[in-house]
Amino acid sequence: MAKIAFILLCHKDPEAIIQQAERLTAVGDCMAIHFDASASPAAYKQIRAALDDNPNVTFAKRRVRCGWGEWSLVKATLEAIKAAVDDFPRATHFYMLSGDCMPIKSVKYAHEFLDDTDVDYIESHDFFESNWIKTGMKDDRLIYRHYFNERDQKKRFYAAFEFQKRFNLTREIPADLQMMIGSQWWCLRRRTIEWILDFCKSRKDVLRFFRTTWIPDETFFQTLVRHLVPEPEIDNRTLTFLMFTDYGMPVTFHNDHFDLLLSQGFLFARKISPDALELRERLGELYASDRTDFQTSDEGIPLFKFLSGKGRVGRRYAPRFWERDASLGREREILVITCKKWHVAKRLLARITDAEDLHGIEYLFDEDHTILPDLGNIESSLDKRNRHRRALLRLIYDHYETNRLIICLDPSNIDLMRDLFADGSTGQLLEIECRFEDDYLLGHAKRVGLAGEMTPEDTIARLLPTLRQNFLFESDQIKAQEFPNAYRLSEDQNAPENIAALAAFLTVSEDKAREILAIDYLFVD
Repeated sequence: MAKIAFILLCHKDPEAIIQQAERLTAVGDCMAIHFDASASPAAYKQIRAALDDNPNVTFAKRRVRCGWGEWSLVKATLEAIKAAVDDFPRATHFYMLSGDCMPIKSVKYAHEFLDDTDVDYIESHDFFESNWIKTGMKDDRLIYRHYFNERDQKKRFYAAFEFQKRFNLTREIPADLQMMIGSQWWCLRRRTIEWILDFCKSRKDVLRFFRTTWIPDETFFQTLVRHLVPEPEIDNRTLTFLMFTDYGMPVTFHNDHFDLLLSQGFLFARKISPDALELRERLGELYASDRTDFQTSDEGIPLFKFLSGKGRVGRRYAPRFWERDASLGREREILVITCKKWHVAKRLLARITDAEDLHGIEYLFDEDHTILPDLGNIESSLDKRNRHRRALLRLIYDHYETNRLIICLDPSNIDLMRDLFADGSTGQLLEIECRFEDDYLLGHAKRVGLAGEMTPEDTIARLLPTLRQNFLFESDQIKAQEFPNAYRLSEDQNAPENIAALAAFLTVSEDKAREILAIDYLFVD
């Protein structure tokens, strides 16, 4: 009879982790937990206190500081696997789970399912030939070395990437490996797991390669299983049911999805909403039952595509995320820097994010080539960003796991400012006023196509005052809105006035604001 060792990587919500471990081990299975070394020590102590006496629960002997997209996630997984292999010698299968996964079949059904066919369940497609990667980096994940975390050290990540591209500093992929890619939610047999651990001991060159690969949890196990296991013993799919919206974000399941989930030909489902308490309770009871009479129709994915494709509010699904609760959230704070001279705002933003624990995004609703994280294609064009702007911002908050964000907007974007400051979130506005010399106005006119090298002097003479007046009009429009928590930093104000304005905008001390503004080139064109 199959015995499952669940591999759980987690970093928060200790109560949910304890409940999940107790639920899954109460019926005879076991679990190895890796709790992020950078997460709350108090939360880890709480988990250990609750589960240390459970003989079916073990913990990774070494804890790793994890970062999304890094090798650290694979390293943490390997640490949990080693603990499971050592402490659970009777485990036959090793199943990778996340904290928001729940069973959608009974344990009896799951064990019989795994006993029926002697295969590994892992999604793995040819890295270069398949279209598994929809957006963002593809070949660049492998052929360049990625030393920095894209979320936490964005500037260094892209600077190192661009440096390698510029000087063609590519590297060779290990010659004997066919690179594969797929979902990280796998279920592998004990023999396969032991082969992987032995491979890691003997092939340090492969580990060195993956240590600087971008998002290796989607390639490492997928590649090694294909390298080590005969193809007939691999079922190219995951046993965890998950769906994605048309913008590439995971669908979250709620209380009214119980029947739908049970009808899917999978053993677990992801993501179950933390607020779906009734669903979680029913699925927990289901797992402990002896029920095996599941009728699977696998309607989930086509049904979701139909409902979301129609763009209407479905009866069995929540509304699309930009239709439901179209708010950033009352607990969130949006800080907006608006300035016509984009380079000035960008300089100040860089100074702020270097000095403060803040994530900042440059002119994301105005500039097509703004650097943004991969958010499932909603960030791919200005048209999409502006069409679903609150949804985009909510995804950015979630991506950075923060409730405080600073962005830059062009002063002409007055409608968006109204929209943001009418939201339930907390809003702060900093307008930067600059002088507009004729040389700058002429350069701006050429950049936006209002003038060219052959434009007559008398036309330019009429154009420049009009541009200057238009910029002043935009500033007057902002002032007329009388936004709450609005501050002004000006090229014509003295240093103490600017320091006071920035300190109030950021809610920092004037000493900190003085440090941020301690540059003599802020307003230089």
